[in-house]
Amino acid sequence: MNEYLLGTRDSYFTAAQEDRSAPRTRINIPATMRISGARGFQTVVHDLSLSGFCAAAVNRLQPGTVCWLTLPGLESLQAEVIWWDNSLAGCAFDNLLSPIVHDNILTRFRGGSQFRPVA
Repeated sequence: MNEYLLGTRDSYFTAAQEDRSAPRTRINIPATMRISGARGFQTVVHDLSLSGFCAAAVNRLQPGTVCWLTLPGLESLQAEVIWWDNSLAGCAFDNLLSPIVHDNILTRFRGGSQFRPVA
């Protein structure tokens, strides 16, 4: 890929140079996933990191497909399907999650300390 194409996603591509771009946390979060050009469907996010997620997807998803993940109380997050295997899809966010947003999501869905989403 040329540097021009990478320009808007430098932080993601820099992080992605590692074996895993960010530590993943196992979790179960009910969510909605929508594939470009299709209707959304209910899913469960099984792991989450600053750079991506793994979620249930019964129908085969092709790598490179654009999708949007909507977690409860948050706006949709754009991502790209990286792999699909045995009804699970691994996706990379187009923009890294803020560490604060990431930690708030984990706190909220792990049942840890009190988390109140900002209205």
